[in-house]
Amino acid sequence: MNLDEIWSPFLNQLATSNTVKSVSKKTITGIPFLYLTVNSDIIKAEIETLIKLEAAKCMRGKQLRMEYSFVREERKLLVYRVRFLVPQEKMFCCGNLCPDCIRYRN
Repeated sequence: MNLDEIWSPFLNQLATSNTVKSVSKKTITGIPFLYLTVNSDIIKAEIETLIKLEAAKCMRGKQLRMEYSFVREERKLLVYRVRFLVPQEKMFCCGNLCPDCIRYRN
């Protein structure tokens, strides 16, 4: 799955929010970081709720889950580590008689 299909609408939705002035994504050593410049009267919990809601909208109908963690805050800039994770499933039978073998699925 191409995760750019999730990131683009996610960033666009965050950018259109009243509480966020600017939003950008930077990938450092393969880990995506979300940089949010917010209004001064916004609480960190409100931003985290916004991130969860917008991610849920973008993931609707797909087998994904979002994982995020707060990294740092500097004045009006908040940095989060945000990852969209694809579930790992076996795609073929390896012949080792595994209990979760693809042959046992309906």
